[in-house]
Amino acid sequence: MIFDNYRISLLGVNDGSTLFELIDSNRQRLEDFFAGTVSKTRTLEDTLRYCDEIQKHIKELSYLPFMIIDIKTDKFIGLVDVKNIDMNVPKAELGSFIDKQYEGKGIVSKASNLVVNHIVEEYKFIKLLCRANSRNKGSIAVILKNGFELEGTIRKDYRTTKGEIVDLNYYGRIF
Repeated sequence: MIFDNYRISLLGVNDGSTLFELIDSNRQRLEDFFAGTVSKTRTLEDTLRYCDEIQKHIKELSYLPFMIIDIKTDKFIGLVDVKNIDMNVPKAELGSFIDKQYEGKGIVSKASNLVVNHIVEEYKFIKLLCRANSRNKGSIAVILKNGFELEGTIRKDYRTTKGEIVDLNYYGRIF
């Protein structure tokens, strides 16, 4: 998938070092809202092992990480991931982040829209959801721009990397 000067593709088997660079350069700002990924990518070696795990999850259709790549620099600048996939319904959860240098340009909103359209068509999802802490204004803006509606707030639903347990807003979209 291509838009503007960006390409979206599934994380590949050899993408571990570039994934590590993206996360490591954004680690502090991702810790609270992407705790699972941050905790599994503390070192390059951890990230390479995690990427091997991810390849298994892609084959099992239990996790689909779509990388956003700047075509001009061939650099990973963000991620839109599809997780908590339940093909029995079928439904999934979306998450996303972007490198701090690319923030505020609408890239994640456009990338998320393309990923949503792709996975709904390809995998026939009938519901997608997003979770966001009310402090995460950037993610909430992306979520709302992509047609998700607030379904409610689940109290004490998520542990941040620092150990704080926070409430999460749940947003859904039906297809």
